[in-house]
This record gives sequence, structure tokens and C-alpha cells, in this order.
Amino acid sequence: MNRINTKITGIHGISEQGISMNDLLTPKKIFFTSGTGRHEDELVSFELALRDAGIEKFNLVTVSSIYPPGCEEIGVDKGVSMLNPGQIVFCVMAKKTSNEEGREIFASIGSAVPEDPSLNGYLSEYSGYCNEEDVGSYSEEMAALMLESAFGIKPVRTFNVTEKAVVKDYTTVVAAAVLVL
Repeated sequence: MNRINTKITGIHGISEQGISMNDLLTPKKIFFTSGTGRHEDELVSFELALRDAGIEKFNLVTVSSIYPPGCEEIGVDKGVSMLNPGQIVFCVMAKKTSNEEGREIFASIGSAVPEDPSLNGYLSEYSGYCNEEDVGSYSEEMAALMLESAFGIKPVRTFNVTEKAVVKDYTTVVAAAVLVL
């Protein structure tokens, strides 16, 4: 496996020894959030869900489901304060939008963290219409399954962030694991 070993120097905040591109693009912190938005317009309902989650001011780029090795979990307020409006921010996001009045929808992010901090964990995105299933537990189980199938180990910790809402107008629910570089 080739790794990018180019060192970057001369940028404010980076020491003369440099930092590798791999280190620069590996998240150091992560926070979890969720929100609901309702409006007669589908796009506006999504914007309102992002506002409810506190992440509407960022240019969100969705990525696949890896919980970075050694990543520190922080609270939403602290995480948002570390980001700038307009910044490109990577996240794992589950989203569901519907205008089927009276139906209940959900979006969930499950997380499975290994005991060894040098290993990556897994995140799972799960969304849809609610039934009798415990969707938060299911999203955790899927993340744990990915961890177990990758490394042959059970997670030391699993958890989820789940948002549910009964549909009125267009309703959007989001759940996100936001990665802070």
C-alpha cells in the first residue's frame, strides 16, 4: 500500500518539520448530532433539519463509514465551535425525507469502537420508515458487524444517534457523525 509521504511546510500552524498529507486529512475529533426539519418545500425541510442539528453553516461532504483510529469524541457545541462557516466538513450522514403525512421516519448513525485505539472503528448509516424495530440498536449492530468482520474482534463500545419524526408537509430527519480534522 502506497502512502503519501509528502511533507507540508510554510503553512500557518504547521511546524518546520512538516506534517504528512495522511496526518492532515485524518480526523482527530468526531461529534454526533441529529435534527428534524418540516416545510412545504423539500429542500427547505432538509436545510431546517441541518439547522436543528447545528451543522447548516458548513459545506458537508459525505464519506463512508470509518470511525478514525484514535479519534476523540467531543460534544456538538465544542465541535461546531472548531469549524468555520463555509468550511468543507466531512461527515457520515443518514437522511430521510418524506411527504407521506402521518408516517414516522428515522435516520440513525450507529457506532462501534474497538478497544485498541490504533484500529479504526465503524459507523453505519440507516434510515427509512419506522416499524416495530429498534432502529438505533439495529444501526449499532450493523456497525459492530462491520468491525467484527474486519478485525475478528467485538467492539468495546457501541452507541447510536437517532432522529425520528412524524411526517407533516415535507419532513426531513438527519443523523450525522461529523469529522473534525
